[in-house]
Amino acid sequence: MKILLLEDNERLAKLIKNTLEQEGYKTDIFTDGEEALEALNNGYQCFVLDINVPSIDGISVLETLRLYHKETPAIIISSNHELDKIRVSYELGCDDYLKKPFYVYELVHKIKKLCHVPSQMVALWKGYDYDYANHRLFNPCGEEIKLAKKEVMFLELFAKDPKRVIGFSELEEYVWEGEVTCMDNIRALLKRLRKKLPEGAIETIVKIGYRLGEI
Repeated sequence: MKILLLEDNERLAKLIKNTLEQEGYKTDIFTDGEEALEALNNGYQCFVLDINVPSIDGISVLETLRLYHKETPAIIISSNHELDKIRVSYELGCDDYLKKPFYVYELVHKIKKLCHVPSQMVALWKGYDYDYANHRLFNPCGEEIKLAKKEVMFLELFAKDPKRVIGFSELEEYVWEGEVTCMDNIRALLKRLRKKLPEGAIETIVKIGYRLGEI
């Protein structure tokens, strides 16, 4: 699982990152709200946001986040204990609010509770189920469809929210793990994957990205 951490206290940010990565969570640190905004669509499954950061504050980042990622868990961490700030954070859609100072294990506990990897089967299309925990796709007859690593990672982007549109930049960041690729490589991946799936399983949204078809 990939986590975006917005925290401008370098010492605290490194402590959180090291602790989370020991738990198996890949964590990217951002110290500036504007930089975090630009990275919102890079395939994160959880957001941890401080309020008082340079450029754009964490509450504004949360507000923008909820326009595009309504279901992805977001946790606010802040030394701001004002009731109004806490209230606004919840109204904008934060899932939890952790007041500083806190023990890092408290944050880890909240992330494990809110940002868990789905363990049950996810229905991507009628009769087609994806086992997120074991990275396996099954057809309506219960037979496993063999998938290559990048094909698995592509489907995982949809597993938490099958109706979401996946943009090209998010696809590149998650499936190619941040490495620069090109549209020819993306199209080649989709061509191989579509051969294993029913017709209309993946739709192309021109100049935007892809979504799962309703079949």
